[in-house]
Amino acid sequence: MGRIVKQISENTTKYYWYPGDKKDWVRAGIALGAGAAVFAVARLFTDGPLWGAVLGASATLAVAGFNFGRRDARALHTFPDVAAARRAAMVDTGRAAWRALVEGFGAAAAAVLIVNIPRTGFAYNWLLPIVPAIIGALGHQAGMLYERLQQTAAAEAAATKEASPVPAPPAAAAPAQEPAAVS
Repeated sequence: MGRIVKQISENTTKYYWYPGDKKDWVRAGIALGAGAAVFAVARLFTDGPLWGAVLGASATLAVAGFNFGRRDARALHTFPDVAAARRAAMVDTGRAAWRALVEGFGAAAAAVLIVNIPRTGFAYNWLLPIVPAIIGALGHQAGMLYERLQQTAAAEAAATKEASPVPAPPAAAAPAQEPAAVS
């Protein structure tokens, strides 16, 4: 949860709460910017707004899904013991529910946008509207996988540091020279 603090007077402070931190809003802007850029490029190369909308919405939902997946994986990794910390579990669950709501709304908004573009046919009305949602879900899974791999690599690196170093093998002895024969 983000917070903006404004000092109104000497005795009065106003707090404005908003969902997410500043870096989350920056990532959301990047996702929207990526979608807008893909829409513009696709619009240049196609005859109408349909493919631009499908590809732009897919790009936005892929980037957003990737970011949400990373956050969900981090939250799952640090999920507290419910019996010991019920409040912390509720906070984590609430944040995950918020991310799911935003991701679901993005997929639904993309579907409504694509359905309302004037084209007819089964593919235009039934298949293309779900493409961004599928791409967003795949992005979410990719983000979770990426974060999980990062956590596993960090755990393995920490485990190898903690392991006692194996002593180096003794240096190879030079081959014994036979004494010279005395005559």
